[in-house]
Amino acid sequence: MGKDLQQLPSPRGSLLFGNTVDFARDPLGFLTHCARDYGEMVPLRFLFSQACLLTQPEQIEQVLKQPELFTKNTPAWKAVRSLVGDGLLTSEGSFWARQRRLMQPVFHQQKIAAYGETMVLYTEAMLQTWQDGEVRDIHQDMMQLTLNIVTKTLFNVDMSGALAQTIAHTLEVAMDWFSSRRQQAFLPLTGLPTSINRRYKQALQTMDQAIYTLIQERRQSQDDPGDLLSLLLQARDEDGSQMSDRQLRDELTTLILAGHETTANALSWAWMLLAQHPVVEQKLVQEIQTVLGDRPPSLTDLPHLPYTDQIIKEVLRLYPPLFSLARSPIQDYDLGGYTIPGGYILMFSPWVMHRTARYFPEPEKFRPERWEADLEKQLPRGVYFPFGDGPRVCIGKSFGLMEAVLLLATIAQKFQLRLLPDQSLQPLPSMTLRPKTGVAVRVHQRTGSETAAP
Repeated sequence: MGKDLQQLPSPRGSLLFGNTVDFARDPLGFLTHCARDYGEMVPLRFLFSQACLLTQPEQIEQVLKQPELFTKNTPAWKAVRSLVGDGLLTSEGSFWARQRRLMQPVFHQQKIAAYGETMVLYTEAMLQTWQDGEVRDIHQDMMQLTLNIVTKTLFNVDMSGALAQTIAHTLEVAMDWFSSRRQQAFLPLTGLPTSINRRYKQALQTMDQAIYTLIQERRQSQDDPGDLLSLLLQARDEDGSQMSDRQLRDELTTLILAGHETTANALSWAWMLLAQHPVVEQKLVQEIQTVLGDRPPSLTDLPHLPYTDQIIKEVLRLYPPLFSLARSPIQDYDLGGYTIPGGYILMFSPWVMHRTARYFPEPEKFRPERWEADLEKQLPRGVYFPFGDGPRVCIGKSFGLMEAVLLLATIAQKFQLRLLPDQSLQPLPSMTLRPKTGVAVRVHQRTGSETAAP
């Protein structure tokens, strides 16, 4: 038997709420403080839930590589499940394994490569609408652009349609709802008829209706426009079975959330950081001009854009899409010499691990060069995991990285973005880590061979 977790030092909380209030007020600061001021394992309490923050890479890896022993049956994941149902992100056990089997071929490198051209075309169409010298909220632009791309690649639907607008509205409402749930420590209050709960339920119903209609239309027409929905409809398990309409809905919603929200946030943070670091931006533009000249980037250019790739890796280090992950052991489990009771919430935070000086010297600094010489392969598992890790690593990781690099190169080739002064650029820890009040920039069209605007 391992030792009792409660012997370990931990932050004092209130008698009734435990650490709930401190975490709800400032999740990023609270987790950083716990990792810095306490041991490798930090016992916590959120109202009625016992939890423990893990800060040792080996322990994080141990949990992530054994999904059969650690479930996502925690309050935060239950809140996510209300949006995406039993998609790959939230499903468990044999059901998850079957869905992963069905979807793996859909995300084969050659299949997603076909979408590279769509990504660039949609980005160039957006740039056509930009005026030299105008002010834009680049976060809004990136949200719209990645949603355009995800609806085209998933459903072969253009953004002007009602479906895309419905999806955009539902995701906005969902993010607000999730933020309010986190501030209430994920208490089981979803059934209460509050205005935010009603708005969320209504938005979900409208989106579901649109997605189910689309699935039924596609099943009846048997068209194959080569989108991800077609591939999912054709997917067969080893026994010949297919996905039901409900499974398709859950997987499509998961892909919309993961494929749109996370990439848009990463690019928003990238533009902020590049505007704050003109030397990095200049190096990026030089690489793009050397490799591409004036032509748009394509998939075959990706191996020749290593610095662009390093910028994305560094952005995902500083602003990981999910700031905190959680798992729960299905039964008592010994970890690091301590007994973790079944049902306990084990938390680990990419935000904390990615900013640990032991692995990343000067961790607060934006230094894409740190990723030279294959740093990612040299780091211990459980240190850098913007897409999760283990058997449940994000299935769309290659898609997301390809999209981020192609979009960054396409935009930086044509425009320079400068931050408007006197902005408070704070991360908002909701379901994902997004800029709290957007990112206001002035866009400057590049001319000829310039590498930076004056």
